[in-house]
Amino acid sequence: MEDINLNEALIKDMKRRFVKSFLDLLVLKLIQNEPIWGYKILKKTEALYQIKLRHGALYPLLNALEANGFIKGKQELQKGRIRKVYQITPKGTQLIETYQNFLKQQLQKPKPKRNEKAQILATRTVGTKK
Repeated sequence: MEDINLNEALIKDMKRRFVKSFLDLLVLKLIQNEPIWGYKILKKTEALYQIKLRHGALYPLLNALEANGFIKGKQELQKGRIRKVYQITPKGTQLIETYQNFLKQQLQKPKPKRNEKAQILATRTVGTKK
């Protein structure tokens, strides 16, 4: 039981740290899934990651993503209101793919280099009797 609570606490902490460090990517992923406006991003982020984003954090981020060409905003009528709806651009999709590939590489078990392999084999054979 204690292990489960510890695991849940670790996962919650990892989510919080990940959201804090990679908020731009998480927002891009939400926009990649569907065209979306700011308030809906706030609500989805809270529901998915249990992080309450403030408008003062989200909108400057959206402006920066748009200024750098990762997303494109367009005024649309949504649910009877005019909203700025964001869509991901090819450059934004490329950024997500680059991050995913990088993280995948970082999380893989490192492979020993040639010299390291030889040293490992040498240490194994030294202690064995024939």
